[in-house]
Amino acid sequence: MATLFTKIIDGEIPTQLVWRDEVCAAFLDIEPLTPGHALVVPRVEVDHWVDLPGEVLAHLTDVAARIGRAQQVAFDAPRVGVIVQGFEVPHAHVHVFPARTADDFDLARKRPRPADDLAQDAQALRRTLRGQGWSDEVPGQD
Repeated sequence: MATLFTKIIDGEIPTQLVWRDEVCAAFLDIEPLTPGHALVVPRVEVDHWVDLPGEVLAHLTDVAARIGRAQQVAFDAPRVGVIVQGFEVPHAHVHVFPARTADDFDLARKRPRPADDLAQDAQALRRTLRGQGWSDEVPGQD
C-alpha cells in the first residue's frame, strides 16, 4: 500500500508542492516549525534514510540545499534548519525550514498552519526558486 507521502506526490492528497523532479518532490509541511517548512521526499518508498541508494540520498541533499537557499531569501531567515528524523511517516524525508533560533529545531513545537497561509508561503517559495533558476522543477504558475 502506498505511503501518505506517495499519495501526496501522486496528487491523491492536496498539498502545496514547491518542487518536482524524477527523483523527489518537496511540499510544505501542514504543521510547520516555521513558515516555509518543506519536506523533501524521494519518490521511492524507503522507510529509513540510511537505506536509500546513495545517488538518491545525494539528490535529496542537493534539493534540500536549493530549497534552503530559497527559504533564506523568501522568509528572510539567517539560517536554514535540516532534520532527518523519520518517526512520523514510514517514508524517508528531509525537513528543511527557515530558522532564527535553536528553538526552531524542536519538533514538539510543530503547529497546524492555516491553508491560506500555507498557500502564500508556497507561492513565495516557488517564486524565489524560479528566480534562482529552477523553473523546470517548480510546479504551477504563481
